[in-house]
Amino acid sequence: MDLELLHQPDGAIVDIDRVLLIENDGTVTTGKPFIEGAKVVAEVVERVKGEKLIVFRYKRKTRYHVKTGHRQQYNRVQVKSIVTA
Repeated sequence: MDLELLHQPDGAIVDIDRVLLIENDGTVTTGKPFIEGAKVVAEVVERVKGEKLIVFRYKRKTRYHVKTGHRQQYNRVQVKSIVTA
């Protein structure tokens, strides 16, 4: 699973405590907005880069054009466990 950049080294354990929904044996629990006491324990596997996006701005008749690019960075994590309240 890919998450936004967390600024954690590879192999670090990350606790994500903002859990919105948990499904356990067909029983669905939703939070309002988050489930209290629930957290996801994950390990950072590696840092990856997303797909390159090209942004091109152009105004006709004024000789104005700007070409820039953007490449988002992500952390690939592996979920170790899901802890409920």
